[in-house]
Amino acid sequence: MTPRPSPASAAADWHRDLARAIRDPGQLLERLELPASLADHPAAKLFGVMVPESFLARMRPGDPHDPLLRQVLPDVREHDRVEGFTIDAVGDQAARRTPGLIHKYAGRALLVSTGSCAVHCRYCFRRHYPYGREPRRLDEWKPAIAALQADDSIREVILSGGDPLMLTDARLGELLDRLDAIPHLARLRIHTRLPIVLPSRVTPALCRRLQSGRLTPIVVVHANHPAEVVGDCVEALVGLVRSGLTVLNQAVLLAGVNDDADTLEALCSRLADTGVVAYYLHQLDRVAGAAHFETDESVGRALIAELERRLPGYAVPRYVREQSGESSKRRLV
Repeated sequence: MTPRPSPASAAADWHRDLARAIRDPGQLLERLELPASLADHPAAKLFGVMVPESFLARMRPGDPHDPLLRQVLPDVREHDRVEGFTIDAVGDQAARRTPGLIHKYAGRALLVSTGSCAVHCRYCFRRHYPYGREPRRLDEWKPAIAALQADDSIREVILSGGDPLMLTDARLGELLDRLDAIPHLARLRIHTRLPIVLPSRVTPALCRRLQSGRLTPIVVVHANHPAEVVGDCVEALVGLVRSGLTVLNQAVLLAGVNDDADTLEALCSRLADTGVVAYYLHQLDRVAGAAHFETDESVGRALIAELERRLPGYAVPRYVREQSGESSKRRLV
């Protein structure tokens, strides 16, 4: 039997994998045997390219319509100005209470733990977020921690970003220790795409750390298409689930990616097979540069109705939209 990697070697693996991620659209297209002209426009200057090798390996060479490629390849339509699409689509700035702390909904608050991510999704609702204003050193988190300590109505903290699993285990652990020390907090939620796009980040040491604190941990991952949930991604998800963590998935309804019943059925089935709960299907957040991904809400409603016919109830996600200024996500069906 091959021995499990030590925590140190596992950490080296994911850092190495991150360093090897593709950051140039021309190189991405070359690796997929596609013409460079597909990226012959400056959209990558609006929002840079970042694609880990593991995610690239799941794309079909020679197919410009590959659903995983569509999520990460710059598109000339990102320059379009479309009415209703803004740089702060979900009202993050209005809900920002201190540097790094966003408080929108009763009982829970969100920490923007880092501006870094292992993949740059072209529809990302925080693609224009001013991450330079947010904490980077641990001492810069003091105002946010103090605000959480002062508000005993907050029972749950959500770590988001960027992606909180871009933090090293040590740095993540220091932040978690500070949250553990706030007595009225009960739950910790981590929103992350890394188990999907950089599966080597999921290590036994990470799973142990997430479970070792006082707060009840919930991991929310983000897969949009069944072709994402294969190979090392499945291993990472199963590792999280079998370590005892609650794992939920959020998907975004994306035109040309997953806006058909067969694709969503396959995605939800693969998630169920790994023990991951299909939590949300989001209507696209109307962020500037992403209008070409939008589908009509009637499409989403019809898709959910079809999923309810095909799948057991636990495998059907809730179809929701986040609306700036509202007290919760809005159910669309």
